[in-house]
Amino acid sequence: MGLQSWPAATGVESMAIAPKQLVVLGDSGVHGWGDRERGGWCERLRLDWMGTPKGPVVYGLGVRGDGLERVAARWEQEWTCRGELRRKTPDGVILSIGLNDSARVGRPDGRPQLNLDGYSFGMGQLLDEIKSQTSVLVLGLTPVDEHVMPFADCLWYSNQEVAAYERALGEVCQEVDVPFLALHESMRAQSEWLSWIEPDGIHLNASGHHWIHQQLVQWDALLGWAGLEPLANVCVS
Repeated sequence: MGLQSWPAATGVESMAIAPKQLVVLGDSGVHGWGDRERGGWCERLRLDWMGTPKGPVVYGLGVRGDGLERVAARWEQEWTCRGELRRKTPDGVILSIGLNDSARVGRPDGRPQLNLDGYSFGMGQLLDEIKSQTSVLVLGLTPVDEHVMPFADCLWYSNQEVAAYERALGEVCQEVDVPFLALHESMRAQSEWLSWIEPDGIHLNASGHHWIHQQLVQWDALLGWAGLEPLANVCVS
């Protein structure tokens, strides 16, 4: 018996069945560094949605060490050269950057990798650029363990600086009307937060990534964009 020939889907039918596409840009947190169980909060979200009817497709594009300037230089190229994204703009972008920008070089009072004013200005520009093409959502910054600084023998991270950069980030998001999920203060309010950080002092372990994942699957702005309901079996602490 010959092979059965199936009618090709029309453009309208293809658009109707294609899931939304979400590009997640950022640093090692997006990459999932430190989560040896499930690959990080972004990968956990990808796996959740893969098993959800009409769940968006998640592209986690995190690069270790990246800050604002590097993400600003690569964001658009990340989808103009990639398979199914090459001929269309993704339906949404999540940005998760700023922790590396806050680090001070050489000593606790050294120069930041990107000063706060430059970070605020650059984030405003970047958000305006992405908003002109697609929907964008922004995550806040995670705490650090100051007692084990410096990181890599040269970078000094502090929660005071991280909090200042997250506040600035939240203000920029408010100004340009972009959904923002603050993380720093709410994570530090958890009694076990220090145990969620890797021995290097800046990367989250599996428990830390799990906590962020819990916040994401209950975030109204993200769920509204995705057209999904909160996961019933998730308990947010």
